[in-house]
Amino acid sequence: MKFPKNLNEKLEIRKQNNALRKLATPNNLIDFSSNDYIGFSKNETIFQQTHQYLIDTHCLQNGATGSRLLSGNHKIYQEAENYIAQFHQAESALIFNSGYDANLGFFSSVPQKGDLILFDELCHASIRDGIQLSNAKSYKFKHNDFEDLENKIINFELKIKNTGIYIVTESVFSMDGDCPNLAELVAISEKHGCYLVVDEAHALGVFGSIGEGLVQQMGLQDQVFARIMTFGKGLGCHGAAILGSQELAAYLVNFARSFIYTTGLSPHSVATILMAYQHLETEKKTIEKLQENIIHFNQEKNILGLKPMFVRSKSAIQSAIIPGNENVKKIANQLQDKGFDVKAILSPTVPEGQERLRFCLHSYNSAAEISEVLRLLSTFVFSSLHPCQGSKP
Repeated sequence: MKFPKNLNEKLEIRKQNNALRKLATPNNLIDFSSNDYIGFSKNETIFQQTHQYLIDTHCLQNGATGSRLLSGNHKIYQEAENYIAQFHQAESALIFNSGYDANLGFFSSVPQKGDLILFDELCHASIRDGIQLSNAKSYKFKHNDFEDLENKIINFELKIKNTGIYIVTESVFSMDGDCPNLAELVAISEKHGCYLVVDEAHALGVFGSIGEGLVQQMGLQDQVFARIMTFGKGLGCHGAAILGSQELAAYLVNFARSFIYTTGLSPHSVATILMAYQHLETEKKTIEKLQENIIHFNQEKNILGLKPMFVRSKSAIQSAIIPGNENVKKIANQLQDKGFDVKAILSPTVPEGQERLRFCLHSYNSAAEISEVLRLLSTFVFSSLHPCQGSKP
């Protein structure tokens, strides 16, 4: 079959830059790469409870059968959305098929022509793709730089009257693992009458005594216009929900194309979400163990002198900057050869010169595993910088 020449050229450029993406095969390495922060994806209790719930509710069907506006709004949706809204102290929760769909649906439909979107420059691709589909104008502000943000707000307030301004950030950034000062961001939003939108994909299951997320941990849930909760990370399953007012939910049902024009999630998928949420309320020790591992990781990297190469983070995502696709892939391969599944994040996923090893921490990682993977990292980094001196003692 003939393949377009211009597409083949793009693939060749990726190969030449050592940046060609390939699907990974399953392995038995020690997990420092998945987003399964508290082990819910392999939790047998959740699996069994989901199966039993479907039997008890006589919901023995494999698919949703259609979009939620036609035939796909099965009864488990309402129970799950009510539970999620109550759990997150929100007026409403509307389930989407994925975090990508949620961000695409929200940003393509909610900000209107004449409105303004100001988003952190490191926001996720799904947010940026949704913004590209919006009729609103959009501008990025420097990462976690609220002086830059407020200057932009003031500048636009002087130029444009009566415009809605949406401020967009993440509570935990997926590539750096750092967090914004949400209290300060709320203060700026309220001062200027802006609508604050926070993606909590990497905070659910990680922050808060029962994994409710960073916004709620800080008691700011009533001051945020919309929260996007993604279930494919800490909850270990699939899907997402947009939290907000009843009016926001009604608006999304009517205008969010990624919600309207897609088949709903299967009853099994929605039941898994519901059981995972119920399980969160009993997993305080697991969440505490994850926090202990985050503290231990940060202490160990300090002891080994690795702190300067890491982005500052108190989340489950810890990124070591190792510039150059070839360099970072080499060290990732060395760690994998020693039994540790640590992934290299290459440009163009991150900017050139910001290539990194991304360590994802979990409640099921042992302190010994964390210490050893960092010891090996120290050895391999030293060897790459001083190849004639051998391994670091």
